[in-house]
Formats: sequence, structure tokens, C-alpha cells
Amino acid sequence: MKNSRRLALDCWINTVIHHLPHLSKPQAAVLALWSFGMVMTQSCGLSTVSSFIAQMLNKKENTVRQQLREWYWNAEAKKGQRRQALDVSLCFAPLVRWVLSLWPSTQKRLALALDATVLKDCFVVLAISIVYRGCAIPVAWTVLSLTTKGAWKPH
Repeated sequence: MKNSRRLALDCWINTVIHHLPHLSKPQAAVLALWSFGMVMTQSCGLSTVSSFIAQMLNKKENTVRQQLREWYWNAEAKKGQRRQALDVSLCFAPLVRWVLSLWPSTQKRLALALDATVLKDCFVVLAISIVYRGCAIPVAWTVLSLTTKGAWKPH
């Protein structure tokens, strides 16, 4: 079972690298770890995902946890000299291209969903998703403070 999961993870890492070529290989690999772990555990919790990935790769859980956390931190908060911040907005167009590359050529319509989700009375996530077979695939988003005044349209 472990070998098949490892092969699936390696395949997923290569897929992410292929579809998001603007990311550095380490950025794409950690994004693949995150997304693979979320799908396999059906959870987006850091503890759950890092525990699963650590067991699968035979690594220390805290090491994996730190690697996953640093993926979304600003560059100055990361350890090491060559660390970079990730501008997720640069992923939006490649994500749309990736989803559309899987779209049936006979399908001429595209359904989009606009969503505002409140998190812990602190943040609001504004997201645009492509809807396919009842599943919303986020392709663009921003996170705002819940207390931010003003229109959402500019975002």
C-alpha cells in the first residue's frame, strides 16, 4: 500500500510541476504534498496532513509540519537564504488552464461560482471556482480581514 501511495504522490508532484511551471520545484513539490495529503485524509488540517505525509515518507512529523507551514509564509518568516514568498495570484491563470485542459471538447459552457466564506469571525475568503459535476474547483481567491470596509468587486 505504501509503495502505491508513494508512486501516486510522485506522479502528482510531476503533474503539479507540469501545470504550474512558474513555481520553483520545491514550491510545487510542497504544494503537491499539501494537496495530496488533503485528498488522502479528507482534511485540510495541518496536523492531520503533516502526520499522514510524515508516515508515508518516513519523516519526522514536525519536519513535515514546518515544511508545509513555510509554504504559505512570507519570505522573511522562512528559514534559509534562498526562501521566496509565493504570490498565489500568479497561480490563477495556470489553474484555469489546467482545469480547462480537462474540460470535454464538446462542452461549450462553463459555470463559475462566486463565494464569500467567513472563517472564525476573523477573515472572509472571496473565491471564484469553476463548477464541474457538482464540484467547485477554486481558481482564484483572496483573504480579507472580516472588518475590512469597502466593496468586494475590486478584489
